[in-house]
Amino acid sequence: MDADPTSEDGPVRAVVSRVATAAVTVDGAVVGEIGRGLLALVGVGRDDDVAAARALARKVHELRVFPSDDGAVSAADLGLPVLVVSQFTLYADTRKGRRPSWADAAPGEVAEPLVDEVVAELRRRGAGVATGVFGARMAVSSVNDGPMTLLLEV
Repeated sequence: MDADPTSEDGPVRAVVSRVATAAVTVDGAVVGEIGRGLLALVGVGRDDDVAAARALARKVHELRVFPSDDGAVSAADLGLPVLVVSQFTLYADTRKGRRPSWADAAPGEVAEPLVDEVVAELRRRGAGVATGVFGARMAVSSVNDGPMTLLLEV
């Protein structure tokens, strides 16, 4: 089934790490960089949609993963940035054999606008956002804080 980026149902995935620093480099040049904040590797599946992309952005921004005297607070509470990097490999199927299948990953023309929607929703919420370059071969570096890394599906 082809994905409709304007439909109203479907999960989107992210691996989110609390970081001291994170950066993404393309062709030797840093294209996105943050200090303390969150690194979100975002994968889009064939059945994902705009509503799921927005829900994922809200979830990432409001995750209470930063320690405080009152328990835990979110990047939103602290005004911390998010580095968003597209990551189609989050939809790899590795159940059979040794070669991953990418059949569940959305094609680029579907995935790119949904990753852009995650970024746009984070910005609408007031987050500082840095990004990678969709479809590029990227080198992602991070210094995890904790470590604290979570898998999200919304």
